[in-house]
Amino acid sequence: MVLRAVFTKELQSYFGLFLAYAIVAVALALCGFFFYTDISFFMMWGGQNLERGLWEFFFHDLRYVLLLLIPAITARSFAEEKKLGPLALLWTYPIPESSVLLGKFFAAATLLVVVLVLTLIYPLVLSWWYPDVNWIALLPGYMGLFLIGLVFISVGLLLSSLTDSQAVAAMATLGVLVLFWSLTWNEQAVSDTWLQTLLQISLFDRFYNFARGAIDTQEISFFLFFVAFFLLLTWQALRSRR
Repeated sequence: MVLRAVFTKELQSYFGLFLAYAIVAVALALCGFFFYTDISFFMMWGGQNLERGLWEFFFHDLRYVLLLLIPAITARSFAEEKKLGPLALLWTYPIPESSVLLGKFFAAATLLVVVLVLTLIYPLVLSWWYPDVNWIALLPGYMGLFLIGLVFISVGLLLSSLTDSQAVAAMATLGVLVLFWSLTWNEQAVSDTWLQTLLQISLFDRFYNFARGAIDTQEISFFLFFVAFFLLLTWQALRSRR
């Protein structure tokens, strides 16, 4: 009951404050730009066979869009309520922290699904001129985007629970995600042993298989473990602040 109430309240706040509309509009604009540039590049260098890489380019670009937008979604989750006072009032009631946390997590995940579903308009537009679009081949990429989006949300919720400033929460979330993004960039500066260790925890390297059209259960387990780990940290942070 509490989880449902928090979930409903969060969705109403997203759409009531027009945050959701702004997120969707920016996401579609960026995705449209990336899709157009990918099509142009692919038709210039890749020929007519879409399976040679168009969707891989597109999914990598969508990953960057989520990297930029999800910190804006999660920044207000706890920070705003801590600053204005409702969260302190909420903790005076016998309400489990897990219900509040999961309600906010599922609301942000719902907004993520809305954004991803709406990006299907671009493959749909392409299918008008290229009827041989393989829709099944898009499934792994969108699954990977959904999973990595859940990871971004879990990181954002943790950092939002540690501050009462939305700006700080958003910037800290973006900083942590960029750090995970760049873990394996400077492979010449570390030994092979360290590089293999970094590859194991690199979110973006584990996304490559999904973008290439392959579903790997090990990668799914990794993302779900990552989500559970950060949600557990957030739960502990909420319990300590109560």
